Amino acid sequence: MNDDKHLYLVVHPNHALIASQLEPEPFAKHYTQGSTRYFEGRLIFVELDPAFRHPYFKIDAALEDLKPHEDGRLKATKFISNYRTLEHVSFDALGDLYYCNSLGDFVKLPSADYDPTLRGDEMRIVLEINPIKMMVLTKYNFLEYALYITDPAVPKGAPVMFYAQLEFNVDDFLKEFQDNPFIRCFVPGIHPARLREAILEVRARPGKNTKGLSLDCPVDRISYKFLRHGFMFASANQTKFYPLLSLEDVERQYYKFWKNM
Repeated sequence: MNDDKHLYLVVHPNHALIASQLEPEPFAKHYTQGSTRYFEGRLIFVELDPAFRHPYFKIDAALEDLKPHEDGRLKATKFISNYRTLEHVSFDALGDLYYCNSLGDFVKLPSADYDPTLRGDEMRIVLEINPIKMMVLTKYNFLEYALYITDPAVPKGAPVMFYAQLEFNVDDFLKEFQDNPFIRCFVPGIHPARLREAILEVRARPGKNTKGLSLDCPVDRISYKFLRHGFMFASANQTKFYPLLSLEDVERQYYKFWKNM
């Protein structure tokens, strides 16, 4: 395998397995700024092991066609598939995750074991990013949610999911809302009164562990600094976790990204 042939799994804003001659940094710049396809927002992708193969994808054919343009420019994107990509990718093939802003600046996140001692809460707001986009209020912790959302019996789930969690504390929010009912909710698209009603409904109904908040996941309007823990790939029998860097580490290692968070 040549060093100038890469495989990227894009999980936001679209679903795609892409072959490219570009390294991750120029790939991010091209996807957010250099393409004739208009896009304005965040980009999240994972570099795959170039040896990864699955019969669902025609990877070898795409890599064979991955040749520079006549003017010498490297081939930036050769789309392999835009449909059901995530469920056909082996978790073992997932490399570093790149979380990019609209300027193409990024934070690179390596995978790591999930720490079960991470701060827990009565409820959480989960950001479902791929292949389903929703915001969900839930009593499940980050790992329990993996089992729930990939359960075939759950009609709103999928065999494989990619999701994150929003920085949120129920008691702090309810107290702030009580003190000022006209506060601006930090959750994009969610009126604070609706969020309060959802919390009270989940609290009042034993056995109710989830409540949908939005039929969309506005990840493009949520700053990195409002995310908690990290990103999770989950299936019914496997997970792969990408912990967030602290804001101090982001400032030190990825200053251009930090300036535009």
